[in-house]
Amino acid sequence: ARVTDIAVLVVAADDGIMPQTLEAINHAKAAEVPIVVAINKMDLPGADPERVKRQLSERNLLVEDWGGDIISVELSARTGEGLTDLLENILVVAEVSELKANPNRPGHGVVIEARVDKTRGPLATVLVQNGTLRVGEPVVAGETWGRIKAMADHAGRPVREAGPSQPVEILGLDRAPKPGDSVSAFPEARKAREYVQEQERRRERLPTSVLRA
Repeated sequence: ARVTDIAVLVVAADDGIMPQTLEAINHAKAAEVPIVVAINKMDLPGADPERVKRQLSERNLLVEDWGGDIISVELSARTGEGLTDLLENILVVAEVSELKANPNRPGHGVVIEARVDKTRGPLATVLVQNGTLRVGEPVVAGETWGRIKAMADHAGRPVREAGPSQPVEILGLDRAPKPGDSVSAFPEARKAREYVQEQERRRERLPTSVLRA
């Protein structure tokens, strides 16, 4: 929720609000991101979108049909009905929120997850938020750094570069970063390495300075 620009709240039209739905609502509210409600499974006989909207209103989420400002879209992921409307409304919210990014600058993003592969070493799934990441570039990810040796898209296909809003898995870091760590491209490997070393020195000095304070 903290790294997204728009939260799409998916609610089943036959089941209504569930505990996991409430958890998602709370995360989106805490992160203060705009919410689009996708009322799914409209193809089922028990679909009751009005019940879903009523339940949402009880959680202080008023959809436009009920006089609020939250967009809701009725759809079926199985038949595809309403999916175009959902995508169009996401674009509307993005335009109203003035969500923009510049691909013509050094890449910057955030680590979604990381792991260590037995054969390939540390791997990090990164969501690019601004700029463009490219294979061969030095990057800093939290407390580690490295040169991007390879990148793969969501389907595992190799890519040479990744722009804003694109998730990619990168290979080449010294060790696995932590989810939530910032990722930034650097013009030179030396500068990336020096940045990480300076951060380490600051952390080593921190306990002493805190005790003195």
